[in-house]
Amino acid sequence: MSDLARNPGRDKVIAVVTAGLTTPSSSRLLADQLAEAVRDELSGRGIGSRIELIEVRDHAHDLTNNLLTGFPSAALREVLETVAGADALIVVSPTFSASYSGLFKMFFDVLDDKALAGKPVLLAATGGTERHSLVLEFALRPLFAYLKALPVATGVYAASTDWGVNAATLRPRITQAAAELVAALHHETPTQADPFDNPTPFEDLLNS
Repeated sequence: MSDLARNPGRDKVIAVVTAGLTTPSSSRLLADQLAEAVRDELSGRGIGSRIELIEVRDHAHDLTNNLLTGFPSAALREVLETVAGADALIVVSPTFSASYSGLFKMFFDVLDDKALAGKPVLLAATGGTERHSLVLEFALRPLFAYLKALPVATGVYAASTDWGVNAATLRPRITQAAAELVAALHHETPTQADPFDNPTPFEDLLNS
């Protein structure tokens, strides 16, 4: 029996893996907003949570050494155990050449390939343009399907404009994805947002 089943009232542990290369980074900013939304969703159900933030860039040298030697350092082992032991996962990668970054992939390359089996995962990515938004479906989702994780239906992609002129459209996606992750934690079928509730104005379509 899993620890979650033995003690359903305990705080839920949400591991947040973000692979931004700079400080600050848009990937970290998106990760923080997703974590906050998941925490709020759990709090609304009367459930406590603990967010474990993992900045992959802080472990870049240890990841390289692990790939070369086959053994993680003590610090990297602790991080990998945190991910394996979490109730759910939020992952955020910057977009490089229409895919996740090499650093992001390195992290999951050294993670035990059974560590994420059955674990709910919220997929997210950042990039300079909306044209790369399908990175969620063509790169991240197949990776986590291979790892036997359970990605929620709504992924969140944030382009540069989502931090400016399109900021109002980013928040609903974050909220929907967070609700789906929490529903997955409780083995519920999430309520899907109606895509016709907030249609894109025709003039915006002409300008896109």
